[in-house]
Amino acid sequence: MIVGPTGVGKTALSLELAKKFEGEIINGDAMQFYKGLDIGTAKIKLQEQESIPHHLLDILEPEEGFSVALYQELVRKKVSEIKSRKKLPIIVGGSGLYLSAVVDDYLFLGDKRDEDIESEYQDLSTEQLAKILIETKPLLAKKCDLSNRRRVLRALSKDETAVQEKLNPYYENAQIIGLDLDRKKLYELLDQRVEEMIQNGLIAEVKSLYDKRINSQAMQAIGYKELYRYFDGDMELSEVIDLIKRNTRRYAKRQLTWFKNKMKVNWFKVNHDNFDSTVKEVIEYIKKEVY
Repeated sequence: MIVGPTGVGKTALSLELAKKFEGEIINGDAMQFYKGLDIGTAKIKLQEQESIPHHLLDILEPEEGFSVALYQELVRKKVSEIKSRKKLPIIVGGSGLYLSAVVDDYLFLGDKRDEDIESEYQDLSTEQLAKILIETKPLLAKKCDLSNRRRVLRALSKDETAVQEKLNPYYENAQIIGLDLDRKKLYELLDQRVEEMIQNGLIAEVKSLYDKRINSQAMQAIGYKELYRYFDGDMELSEVIDLIKRNTRRYAKRQLTWFKNKMKVNWFKVNHDNFDSTVKEVIEYIKKEVY
């Protein structure tokens, strides 16, 4: 697994490792699941993939929802498929909770919200409801006043894909490679990348989604939610671009905080002037620790 803040070089490293170790790449960026969100998510183009198989890109329409629990299920299936072909699975991205749910044994309880829960259980006593909650959703039961019927019903109706229990590591031999860069240099690169996205057509990309009246989970992606405000007439374009830059820098900081506090990462400082040296350093580490 390759993790780190946006814009640090994860994609470039993944390609080199896939070529070196006969790997296939699995997307670990939540917003790259969506079709049509290409420029703003820095999604790798087909011609840039160098014939290396890439998985879980463009698997959703922009209107569709998604969950960490579903991602966990899909990735673990992909890992098994890739390993069955005697290839190395390489998960690459910056969506911390999604990635952590794969390598750690996160347990997700339930899979959907039941809107008709009250009518379904109308003939049962509060005590009976509490017993059902304890048996089916013990994590929620621990946090619930089991004598309060309304709260028990609410707990029974909750979407428990959002309830996680972190157990032991799921993949005992997983190697998590983290890329980091001097903060000032990273921020300079991110500002530059936003400018390049604008030049490469980000405004037109977002406008096409805006014109289709898409207001979904996907439209919370950085670059998209800000440009929606421009199209709504709430902000000037120059203000929006500055806001995208600021939000991108803040997101990178949050990503680093997550990976450093929530996951056991082997960190490598990126040599921006000689990225090949960083690639070589990571390859030597993998040879030593894995092969």
